[in-house]
Amino acid sequence: MGFSSALQGRAAHEALIVRQDAELRLMETMKRSIQLKAKCDREYAIGLAAVAQQGMKTDRADEMQGSLITKAWRSYMDELDHQAKQFKSNAELLEVVCEKLTHLSQDKRKARKAYQEEHAKIAARLNHLTDEVVRKKAEYQKHLEGYKALRTRFEEHYIKSGRGGRKLDDVRDKYQKACRKLHLTHNEYVLSITEAVEVEKDFRTVLLPGLLEHQQSVQESFILLWKNILQETSQHGDLTSDKFKEIQKRIDNVINSINPSEEYREFTEKHNYSLYRTSPTTPLVFQFDDALIEDIPGKLQSNTLTVDNLTVDWLRTRLIDLEMSVKECQEKQLKMIEHANGGSPIANGSIARNGSTASNGIQSPKDSQNRQSKDLNALRCQEKQKQKLVDMIKCALNEIGCEELPSGCDDHLEQNFIENSFNNDQQQNSATSTNSTGVSIINELRRRGGVLTLLRGRPFKRKSTPQPTTPTVNRMRTQRFNKLQPRSQSLGSLSMSLSTNRPLYEEEWFHGVLPREEVVRLLNNDGDFLVRETIRNEESQIVLSVCWNGHKHFIVQTTVDGHFRFEGPPFPSIQELIMHQYQSELPVTVKSGAILRRAICRERWELSNDDVVLLEKIGRGNFGDVYKAKLKSTKQDVAVKTCRMTLPDEQKRKFLQEGRILKQYDHPNIVKLIGICVQKQPIMIVMELVPGGSLLNYLRKNSNSLTTRQQMGMCRDAAAGMRYLESKNCIHRDLAARNCLVDFENSVKISDFGMSREEEEYIVSDGMKQIPVKWTAPEALNFGKYTSLCDVWSYGILMWEIFSKGDTPYSGMSNSRARERIDAGYRMPTPENTPPEMYRLMLKCWCAEAEARPHFDEIYNVVDALIIRLDNSH
Repeated sequence: MGFSSALQGRAAHEALIVRQDAELRLMETMKRSIQLKAKCDREYAIGLAAVAQQGMKTDRADEMQGSLITKAWRSYMDELDHQAKQFKSNAELLEVVCEKLTHLSQDKRKARKAYQEEHAKIAARLNHLTDEVVRKKAEYQKHLEGYKALRTRFEEHYIKSGRGGRKLDDVRDKYQKACRKLHLTHNEYVLSITEAVEVEKDFRTVLLPGLLEHQQSVQESFILLWKNILQETSQHGDLTSDKFKEIQKRIDNVINSINPSEEYREFTEKHNYSLYRTSPTTPLVFQFDDALIEDIPGKLQSNTLTVDNLTVDWLRTRLIDLEMSVKECQEKQLKMIEHANGGSPIANGSIARNGSTASNGIQSPKDSQNRQSKDLNALRCQEKQKQKLVDMIKCALNEIGCEELPSGCDDHLEQNFIENSFNNDQQQNSATSTNSTGVSIINELRRRGGVLTLLRGRPFKRKSTPQPTTPTVNRMRTQRFNKLQPRSQSLGSLSMSLSTNRPLYEEEWFHGVLPREEVVRLLNNDGDFLVRETIRNEESQIVLSVCWNGHKHFIVQTTVDGHFRFEGPPFPSIQELIMHQYQSELPVTVKSGAILRRAICRERWELSNDDVVLLEKIGRGNFGDVYKAKLKSTKQDVAVKTCRMTLPDEQKRKFLQEGRILKQYDHPNIVKLIGICVQKQPIMIVMELVPGGSLLNYLRKNSNSLTTRQQMGMCRDAAAGMRYLESKNCIHRDLAARNCLVDFENSVKISDFGMSREEEEYIVSDGMKQIPVKWTAPEALNFGKYTSLCDVWSYGILMWEIFSKGDTPYSGMSNSRARERIDAGYRMPTPENTPPEMYRLMLKCWCAEAEARPHFDEIYNVVDALIIRLDNSH
């Protein structure tokens, strides 16, 4: 039984402080007693020496020559003198022991103070968050009252004024501001509750037990040193007579019975079993006060973040701040782990040396390890708390997806005003026989676009995207570094390139912002090289990448006068610098020895950013917006996915993963890659434009006109595409109607390969975040193991979506509930008008055992045979 399990209560904490105070007082008593004993021994030594000196003064000693009695007496007096010297030496050693006890007392006071400060620190954070929750709730109530008052005032002015006016505009502005404040306060209240729950849990289960466990280790270290001091005190008082031997034996037995690990047993048991028993701290419950939002229909929900046009910017800013805090915690943890592995001790105080006596340092290796573990636990708790908030905000933002942001104002007011105004118009029309000359409120609302237009101000007008005016240089890609003439001959195509003074991004060997992983893949032989751009600390840098005993990357240095160099002479342009390194055959740097031999030019699917003209935004993805665009060179309409420039390199690599997979596939039921644009920011993936758009939206829009034959054809198209992917060992991992596109004549193409992996089996190592639970096979959810048979399960869900004409799978169930039901054997019922053979195929795709599911080749043959039989029957 230890401190961490028995001393968590407030009373136990105070008792531990009292115990430490009592120990400090005992140390002071011991110190005074040892000082007094040393003084007595010193005085006794002086008296004994005086006795021996006095005994030597014998009268007429010459008369006693040869006397055995005289000789024995003199020997006796000599031994008394030796005994006096021994007592003096023991007194001096007791003073050293007393000094050690003084240092031990000082270190114990420091340890007591450190424990109190640490305990107060972790308790203060919990108290602070508790007060913060109360304060946020009070703010919530305040803004809620203001919001209600302004909403009522706005409704009254709007009904009275009818067409509007300056006064109505002022009331509308105040109401909108109150609405914004209420929503922001709501989010702050939800976040503060979430954080308080995490902090309280960590205080009770990690931080406080860790602090108490560390304190127990420190206390036991003091007991061990205390025991050593008592042993030294005992040794310095040890006499040789039988009488004192018996006393000494009893003292030794008592002292040797001291066991540091048993020192606090009685103390802890007393507080665990006595009438004043201290049980673990009772968890504090933090709950959202639902009474705050009882009369606000639909907008604000308890324990749920509100994402709308009033709060989205604040949420994104808060998300960035929290992610930075998580990163800082992770860096601190890494430093602590590296420090611990390096064997550097963490000093916590020690007893100073005195003469030749060894130092009695209280910080043993065990103590150091315990303290490191305690501090590391505190950082991990802090990281987990912040990550909880990060996940909550990300989840709220991800739910919006590509949809329009909802308005923060009360949309339902518009309908109420319209209905009330329409009733007023009817009453006015019935009271008069002629047409009213005034404009009715209902017509005015329709003319202005509804009450929400009044609330939000003027309608937003989209600015047209300016078209680039500079034509793209269209040149043949035959003049490449790898086709240069021998070095002894002319400079070949490179000299021609230099004479044109064209910008760097037009050079075939310049690969733009292509990620390093792609660069390494292109450079295979010693001497292969290319030039690229990288962004560091929001600054652009040009990098020369060379394959030479591995892969080396050299940043092009810029001189004061704007020239470029490595270690050699500077040149006015990067092209001339690269030509110099290539032609001279000199190493880029002496240390690397890397020599340029063969320039690697852009691959055919690396397009120029200037060759793509963005026309209109048609959606939004995880990494950026999706546009309809046109290629200048071919006038072809294309779809373009863009990657936000502010994303970190890791996210940009994930963005380009889809392009890297698609570039090698060619199948009519797989969306085709046209190219990627990495010369400039933003990075773009250019794909064929599939006119029908998302299969999910197509199913919902055309639910009344779709025939069974068309639905079966869609299933066959999807099976054909997946059969092709399975033959390429590609696991899609996100097959669903939302990730399929519809071409002419209802032809379906598989799209969105952002989660795909080119492996026979893929094990998730980065967690299960953003996994489409209702489309994912049980073995992938439970064990993180993906195979092509997991895509078969998802294909069964896709079939269900097609025949339900776009319904949501497991409707009415949360992800966790659906997962529980599936593990228990539940399978969705057949959609209406689904052929029995197709539903039986769905059930086969949903077999709990992956090996029992059909492969896509078998699925395609079954669906194709069913379509042929259906066609023949007609």
